[in-house]
Amino acid sequence: MNKNQSLPWDHPRFRSWIAVARACQLMQQSLARSLADLDIKPPHLDILVNLYRFEGISQQELARKLLVGRSNMSMLLPQMEKRGLILRRDDERDKRVLRLYLTPEGRKLSEEAMAIQTGLIDHVLSDEPIEQCMATAASMERIITVLLRDLRDEDRAES
Repeated sequence: MNKNQSLPWDHPRFRSWIAVARACQLMQQSLARSLADLDIKPPHLDILVNLYRFEGISQQELARKLLVGRSNMSMLLPQMEKRGLILRRDDERDKRVLRLYLTPEGRKLSEEAMAIQTGLIDHVLSDEPIEQCMATAASMERIITVLLRDLRDEDRAES
């Protein structure tokens, strides 16, 4: 590297990004440990929470919300269905679309898991003022907007 060029870790934005990425990774690890007694992992929780909020969502909409491919969904959903947590039903108007629903057992497990997740978040962020939490959320939402726009632009360019 040229002497006049700074190294990535000397750049404040890089440092910020690495801190966010590390915090996210460590939080996922903590969440996985916390959910172990329920025999679910964070990807299962992501599905359960979304079905809890958006009952009857299609598999395609769920994959889009979770930013994952259909292959990930096609691996996780049958496991969860076999376990009696979710139901997949044909859409009444379009038989090509599958709608997803929680079973009563899935709803109960979702509530238990969300309580664990919320408790972990409260624990980890307990020393952060609410205003700082909201500022961080706003900053991350701006980043998400930029990244999603870039992805849409790339998708359009490819088609």
